Amino acid sequence: MSAIHILTGPQELLECLDDPDQVVVDCRFDLADPDAGGRVYEAAHIPGAIFLDLDRDLAGPITEETGRHPLPDPKGLADKIGKLGIGASQRVIVYDGGHGAIAARAWWMLRWLGHDAVRLLDGGFSNWQSLRLPVTEGVEYRAATSFQSRPRENSVLGTRELADNVTTIAEFNLLDARDAARFRGEVEPIDLVAGHIPGAINLPFTEFVRENGTWLPLKERAALLEKAIGSDRSIEWSVMCGSGVTACHLAISGLEAGFHEPRLYVGSWSEWIRDPRRPVGAANS
Repeated sequence: MSAIHILTGPQELLECLDDPDQVVVDCRFDLADPDAGGRVYEAAHIPGAIFLDLDRDLAGPITEETGRHPLPDPKGLADKIGKLGIGASQRVIVYDGGHGAIAARAWWMLRWLGHDAVRLLDGGFSNWQSLRLPVTEGVEYRAATSFQSRPRENSVLGTRELADNVTTIAEFNLLDARDAARFRGEVEPIDLVAGHIPGAINLPFTEFVRENGTWLPLKERAALLEKAIGSDRSIEWSVMCGSGVTACHLAISGLEAGFHEPRLYVGSWSEWIRDPRRPVGAANS
């Protein structure tokens, strides 16, 4: 598979900020304060940016069987995106507060719906501000349009498929983007059960970014993936995390490095542990 360019820099965005065929999307979100994203967006955002909320827009209703951020109804999401002014002809730039984990979920969701013209702002809003680039306040609106969804069902990995093949999960080349301590089960600040899916490989998404939230050079990110799953760009692989959000970060680096597009285990750890009969890996498994 040929590599694709997904990251874009602040100066590159600034030069085409007034392009009517481009839509900028602010995805800032705080897990500890779910309403914070909307507040900081209204206080200051990149001029022209509209807002998408992780819980309300980029995820569906939580049930007793799902993880914390299940997929929404694709038609409902497509209608919402269209009303916000994103159509088939628009290029989209997504950003969050910094490292891109939330924006990566927005990138993946649009791609899942069949919209490929999506890029992610390197370093997010914090990088934009550090360069003293223009910001504005309030809420932005665009003329509503029509967005036709074409969901890519083969890009999703489900819990049933994993559970039915629990003894051969290693064959899925399943990368878990959570930090190492959570993966090992030493701490669990969010979900009710600590640990990981046996056979999964830990590769924290934070290893792909610098302290300031900007992404490492592609060569270094590709090396991290090669160390985890090998150098064969055509290999089938998949990604997960706590709830199918930060895992999308790994998918971006994989596509930029020319790897086959991975499947996203949307339910991720928070869905896997819904059934106590599913195995939980110990520190060395």
